[in-house]
Amino acid sequence: MKKLLLSLLAILVLTACTKAPAEKPQNPTDHNVPEVTLTMENGDKILIELYPNIAPNTVNNFISLIEDGFYDGLIFHRVIPGFMVQGGDPDGQGTGGPGYSIAGEFSSNGFENTLEHKRGVLSMARAQHPDSAGSQFFIMSSDSPHLDGDYAAFGKVVDNIEAVDTVVSAERGANDRPTEGNEQIIKIVTVDLKGYEPAPLKKLN
Repeated sequence: MKKLLLSLLAILVLTACTKAPAEKPQNPTDHNVPEVTLTMENGDKILIELYPNIAPNTVNNFISLIEDGFYDGLIFHRVIPGFMVQGGDPDGQGTGGPGYSIAGEFSSNGFENTLEHKRGVLSMARAQHPDSAGSQFFIMSSDSPHLDGDYAAFGKVVDNIEAVDTVVSAERGANDRPTEGNEQIIKIVTVDLKGYEPAPLKKLN
């Protein structure tokens, strides 16, 4: 009887030792993700990863606009040292967009988004309404945790963050806009989907 109990105990110990490990939380870079190359007029190239598992419709919107050539020739119209650079407005003033908006994929709007607004993170600009984002985006030049949960972060610079530093250090005037002769112009933006297949874009209006 004692031998039988010892054998059963050995089996239980072996089973516990060979139990499959708990699944790790998903990391944005655990799989192939779309890569965006943003080329400035001066030749600087900024490589950005997009994270569909974090903010899927926001990523799909960005990809759609890139593939339409929407961002080519636009400027970073707002640059704030120690904070961020903002672009994506076809009017170059901070009030324009693509003619529609998308739902805000961030926590205070009822959508779980765990990507923090740290240096290099790509996020969507918006007006006061949570579902007012369209085409304007910003790239963090410094950590800004006060934005977490209130803006849809959806990507991150993975190469040449120094080019963002160049943009954010441009001489600026009213409304943090680069002054005449110091415009920060986006020459072209391209995307490599890396096998990712975007779902149909969900527009609100």
